[in-house]
Amino acid sequence: MQLQKSDFKKKNVLIMGLGLHGGGVSVARWMVKAGAKVIVTDLKTKNQLIDSVNSLKPLNITYHLGGHQYNDFIQNDIIVQNPAVPKESKFLKIAQKAGVQIENEATLFFKLHNPQKILGITGTRGKSTTTTLIYELLKKKFKKIKLAGNIGTVPMFNVIDQIKGQNEVVLELSSWHLENLGDQKLCPNIAVVTNVMPDHLNRYKSFKEYIRAKENILRYQRYFDVAVLNRDNQHTKAMGKLVCGRRFWFSKKEFKNENGSFVKNKNIVFRLDGKETKVASVSAVKILGEHNIENVLAAVTVAKLLGVPKLQIKKVLSKFSGVESRLQFIKEINNIKYYNDTASTTPDATIAALKTIAKKKNIVLIAGGTDKKLKFENLAKEIKKNCHALVLLKGEGSKNIIPRLKKVKFKSLISEVSSMVEAVSIANSLAKKNDIVLLSPACASFNLFTNEFDRGDQFVNIVKKLK
Repeated sequence: MQLQKSDFKKKNVLIMGLGLHGGGVSVARWMVKAGAKVIVTDLKTKNQLIDSVNSLKPLNITYHLGGHQYNDFIQNDIIVQNPAVPKESKFLKIAQKAGVQIENEATLFFKLHNPQKILGITGTRGKSTTTTLIYELLKKKFKKIKLAGNIGTVPMFNVIDQIKGQNEVVLELSSWHLENLGDQKLCPNIAVVTNVMPDHLNRYKSFKEYIRAKENILRYQRYFDVAVLNRDNQHTKAMGKLVCGRRFWFSKKEFKNENGSFVKNKNIVFRLDGKETKVASVSAVKILGEHNIENVLAAVTVAKLLGVPKLQIKKVLSKFSGVESRLQFIKEINNIKYYNDTASTTPDATIAALKTIAKKKNIVLIAGGTDKKLKFENLAKEIKKNCHALVLLKGEGSKNIIPRLKKVKFKSLISEVSSMVEAVSIANSLAKKNDIVLLSPACASFNLFTNEFDRGDQFVNIVKKLK
């Protein structure tokens, strides 16, 4: 069902979860401008949401903060569910029983925009890097293309009026976005899945449920749609069976016959209907990390599909060094380098970071935080192998890391650090010449910080003041 902005005029719209990432704020602002009567409800108090609330002044919005009110969920025409609100919420069930229309920013975006112009990217790791790289590869060919979604500070409704249903948009989609998209059988024209690994098990009942949420990005694609999948990841490889349109693989190993991108003789090669094209050498890729080769392959596949010239692809790959908060080099002081990898919120992501930049146990790692019910055994082994010191931020996740570290007999550990200032100060005192101080938490951030980007911003700002 295609929607127009005018369809929301005089509608009663409840924003469930204003949040602190900007998505709820963006939707609320857009709805007011569309002529809707907007109520915002959130479990957080006004003081906790003060930045978000202040950014909406002087718009005519009613706030019900510090808890939800029953009547809000039966008396409004539309509920816009923030991605952070679990689908099991009793208030959503009240709304469903009352027949109230439930959306999230992604479902609304798909209904307001042309799905044939949407490139959607998801995955456990690498989706922000892949999304950004795809955008960089395409923006010269598609002059009015936009980048948005679950990526930094570019909410979907910040760009919806700029594209007007006509221009291409590259969207990063979280599993929570995809839950609602799946319920409404909505899919992007081009769907990319970077990988699927255990994550958010504090939110999902099982890993299988998390995988199912990710599968929604391609579950309802049509015969003329495209799926780009990681052949090296067992879960995304299995997703290949769901594809009803055109399927393209990407892999760090050569595969036979099928379409997609792979590494062959240290070159990135794209195959389409049996014809192979050498796109670039692996050595020409600027971005750090073996794991990022997969992200590059995914992005190159999309670029080749959409007719981006080989020379343009090579030019972008030679300049693209990654995105903020992901192995982001900050500065070097007294022969000590500082990296911000705050977006690594799983053990697997932190392991990848350590493998990328560690040399002879030269890492002082700042990690830990809120528990996501993930396993830390392999991370503990990697920490012992590559770190000579570890500073753990306070949190339940950190408490679960400690026994695994004891099991591998890692002793240089400082835990229960309750601020980034303290963490950086301790890490700096432990660092030696030619060391790297790395923030790569392997955990969520919500006990000490507003979100992972706040955590990273604090780290960066403190490091920049070091002398």
